[in-house]
Amino acid sequence: MMPLTFAAVGEENTIKKVGGNPEVKKHLENLGFVAGGNVTVVTSMAGNVIVNVKETRVAISREMAQKIMI
Repeated sequence: MMPLTFAAVGEENTIKKVGGNPEVKKHLENLGFVAGGNVTVVTSMAGNVIVNVKETRVAISREMAQKIMI
């Protein structure tokens, strides 16, 4: 298992676990980051990560991406 920040651009990964406090976890789950779901990193720039999750592009901060384990 590794954080989403280590994922290669364009590679599809399966989310294994979403960490963080309950507030952060709920926020990420509302965005579509749930265990068993697929996520693809589109690009990483200025510390932020843009990903495809559930057919939607989402931009999250590096800190948030560190809490998503693949």
